[in-house]
Amino acid sequence: MAYDYDVLVVGGGIVGLSTAFALTNARPGLRVGVLEKERALATHQTGRNSGVIHSGVYYRPGSLKARYATEGAASMVNFCREYGLPYEVTGKLIVATRREELPGLAELALRGRRNEIPVEELTAARIAEYEPEVAGVAALRIVGTGICDYTAVARSYARLARDKGAALHTGSEVRAVDRRADGVTVQTAAGELRCSVLVNCAGLHSDRLARMAGDDPGVRIVPFRGEYYELVPARRGLVRGLVYPVPDPAFPFLGVHLTRGIHGDVHVGPNAVPALAREGYDWHTVRPRDLAETLGFPGTWQLARRHWRYECGELHRSLSKRAFTAAVQRLLPAVGAQDLVPATAGVRAQAVARDGSLLDDFAFAGFDPADPRSTRRLVHVLNAPSPAATASLPIGREVARRALAALAAGG
Repeated sequence: MAYDYDVLVVGGGIVGLSTAFALTNARPGLRVGVLEKERALATHQTGRNSGVIHSGVYYRPGSLKARYATEGAASMVNFCREYGLPYEVTGKLIVATRREELPGLAELALRGRRNEIPVEELTAARIAEYEPEVAGVAALRIVGTGICDYTAVARSYARLARDKGAALHTGSEVRAVDRRADGVTVQTAAGELRCSVLVNCAGLHSDRLARMAGDDPGVRIVPFRGEYYELVPARRGLVRGLVYPVPDPAFPFLGVHLTRGIHGDVHVGPNAVPALAREGYDWHTVRPRDLAETLGFPGTWQLARRHWRYECGELHRSLSKRAFTAAVQRLLPAVGAQDLVPATAGVRAQAVARDGSLLDDFAFAGFDPADPRSTRRLVHVLNAPSPAATASLPIGREVARRALAALAAGG
């Protein structure tokens, strides 16, 4: 087969663009292409991101999330500094609002230290030194957390990859994949492309692309919408930086939190409700195929059985601004419903196993250099929700490593 590209990356979000950036850095002259179905890059998870540079305090020691978040946070700050992108290392508070949350707070402090993250424990009185309007019985201060503009970061990855020869194709949705012994043929809306190695960074559609290419990913992407409000400009002074509750360890979401963005806005949220489409950013967006796939997957029903009480609370806060405001007031008593206006929602691409378990870590599949029996010519990123934006540089390097190894192995 005559190749148009040595490596073709599907997905023009921050992970796909970081992978293209890493590939062009690692192998000058490598023919790299990126396919993005939208007319612009970074319009879904990347473009609807809270902008937080996560420290890694939440993640299980030794996990990829813990390793890549801590490495990625430092790398992200350095990248923004080097390329003149807006960022700020603000630190953040994780606040226990009730005494029953103190054991969870202590566990987070221990986890942070095991991940070699500086953690400062604060009494109720000391919370006010950092956030005078926030109420709590105790808190952790995580110094290394920051904020940036991930859309600007993704565009910089794209520009740097393009400067080294990568070709970026927008408006190029993948419609079919034909994997053969001598290469991979990809049918797109704009025509046919051939490559030696195909990299799947399709985010909300990563499981579909894996199946299209002939692999069984063993998981299904179940979309969860995160709905935000933001403080009206006159009330932004209620929040100085980043304030989080103690998360529920049984669920991968961090709860309703307060986030001062790099451009001065203050977001409040998100909740986490099932989306009725993979790109369902509101209750009015329903796509029958997406919904049928979600409801037809056994893991969805197992997940619902395990977490229905939690999800009922999330749905209540989605449908009732009063309930949402009450949740915020546990952290920020001075806020009122009149201080909150709707903001842009996002959708999390959460991989769920058939038994209903939520994949807790980043997950890759396809060619594995350590396993000669693994699938050739394909590399899949199957689970890369938050903190993937923070960790995008190390994730990109890992995916590039696998793709280059697949290339060296002859696909």
